[in-house]
Formats: sequence, C-alpha cells, structure tokens
Amino acid sequence: MAKQGEVRLLGAWPSPFAIRARIALNLKSVEYEFLQENLGTKSQLLLKSNPVHKKIPVLIHGDRPICESLVIVQYIDEVWSSSSAPSILPSDPYDRAIARFWAAYLDDKWFPSLSALRTAKGGERAAAMERLREGLGLMEGAFGECSKGKAFFGGDRIGFLDIAFGCFLGWLRVAEKTGGAKLLDDAKTPRLCGWAERFSADDSVKGVLPETEKLLEFSKMLLAKMQQPPPSNS
Repeated sequence: MAKQGEVRLLGAWPSPFAIRARIALNLKSVEYEFLQENLGTKSQLLLKSNPVHKKIPVLIHGDRPICESLVIVQYIDEVWSSSSAPSILPSDPYDRAIARFWAAYLDDKWFPSLSALRTAKGGERAAAMERLREGLGLMEGAFGECSKGKAFFGGDRIGFLDIAFGCFLGWLRVAEKTGGAKLLDDAKTPRLCGWAERFSADDSVKGVLPETEKLLEFSKMLLAKMQQPPPSNS
C-alpha cells in the first residue's frame, strides 16, 4: 500500500486519459489523491510536473512526476508488481507487444475520429462516423485474438488494452447520442458489446467512468465555449 499523500494524480473527471490512470491505480489497490484540474486553466503544479506537454494526466509518486497515460499505466503495473493484484500488462512478450500495438492504434488513429465528432458537420461528420465504425470492426477482431475466448482483452481480468480502450466508452456513448446512430452494435460488434458491459460493471471502473448524461452536458458546454467569438482587441 502507498503511504498517505505519496501518490497524487493530476487529471480531470471527463478526461479518458486520466481515467486510464485511475483504473490502473484501482486495479492495484493503490491509495491516491485525485487533484482536479480546471477547464481552460493549468495549475502551477501541472506546469511544473509536465513542462514538456503541459497536459494531464500526471502521476506524482513521492516527488517524481510521470507523464502520458499509457506510460503511467505501465509504471503503475511495474512499481506495484508485488501487490496481490494481477499484472496489467500481459506476461508473454508477444501478447504484450500486440496490446501495445492496439493501444497505439487507438490513440493515434481511432480516438482522433471520435474527437472530431464534436465539431464536424455534414460530410465530415459522416466520414468520421465511418472511420469509427471501421475501427470498431478492427477492435472486434483484436478482441478475438487478444482475449483467447475469455471475458476481457487481458483474459480473465481487465488488462492493459482493456484500460486503453475502455476509457473511451463514455465518449463513445456520447457520440452515439449526438449522432443518433449505434456504434457498438450487437449485430456487427457482438463481442465488443459484451465486453463493454463487463468492463463498465467492474469494481475498478464503476466509480471512475463518467455517466453518459453528465459527459453529454460537459460536451455541450465545451462546444459552446469553442464557438464563442474571440475577445475584441478594442
């Protein structure tokens, strides 16, 4: 167990990347303090802890900051490896490489299309929805390969790729509501639908993954803020 005040996490409740770190900490039963960063401002602690990217999440272990969500998840897995909780990353080197490959695909290729839906209209929105569906088809196949017939990408328990993908479920459901179309479809992605239910119901996730309606309201507020005209110089 971590000592009180030894582990702090700089993040924000809607951030899927902060959610990754929180789930990993929960899986390892690590006590931590969650320090909420405010929308549109950056605390001095954040700027000091992540001077390169100046963004959340940042895990502060003692007085040492660790940045970037997937790096943080791997750090948590390695530092608290002696705990009773199972490993987050696969033990087999090949399985570990495959999990990292798909996690990078999600961040580099798939999530940008999900983010684009906030402001995309017309043909651009339709194209983004199609890219999301194509990506979900790929992840449906990846689930079959990685899970080996078990409940999660990580096997019997939530693992690295579950965290990397599952953190986006709240925003995926928001996209379904705003787009008026199902993305996780029982007919086209039956394995992912079952996985999403199991992931969301896990004790390490339930208190961390935001409610869809709360995220939807936040999304509307964010969009309104983005559409505000710039302040006049006069």
